[in-house]
Amino acid sequence: MKIKLIWIGKPDGDIFDEAIKYYAGRISAYFPYEMVAIPYLKNAKSMPVEEQKKREGELILKKIESDEYVVLWDERGKEKTSVQFAEFIQQRANSGLKTLTFVIGGAYGFSDAVYARQNAQLALSKLTFPHIMVRLIFAEQLYRACTILKGEPYHH
Repeated sequence: MKIKLIWIGKPDGDIFDEAIKYYAGRISAYFPYEMVAIPYLKNAKSMPVEEQKKREGELILKKIESDEYVVLWDERGKEKTSVQFAEFIQQRANSGLKTLTFVIGGAYGFSDAVYARQNAQLALSKLTFPHIMVRLIFAEQLYRACTILKGEPYHH
């Protein structure tokens, strides 16, 4: 199974890039891992919120194939412990799934079309984080899940 992360934002140059790339390299030892950046919309600040979500949603949906299992990182999603998240990954892998895709939306969340395409919603926390930090936390938790599944000592 391949794991893919799609996000709205800058593709690189952020202060957390080195750490994100570090975890991405480690994840790749367990699963093929792809990161897909969708750059911020031009003139988004002058755009109504619903229009911004709609246009971002169209760009997100273009990056998702019909057979992908799509998980949205959303504040209304279900929170899981690290062990439960590992079990979630394992269940998807056991199902014969080809690609498990996680999506981090824009500043205002997702369009109705993206919500309609999802298979699940998860939340990292009830706290609000900048998107770059969500990418880093996700990468670390995905790596942690991989080590849990392999019985490795990273997760004590």
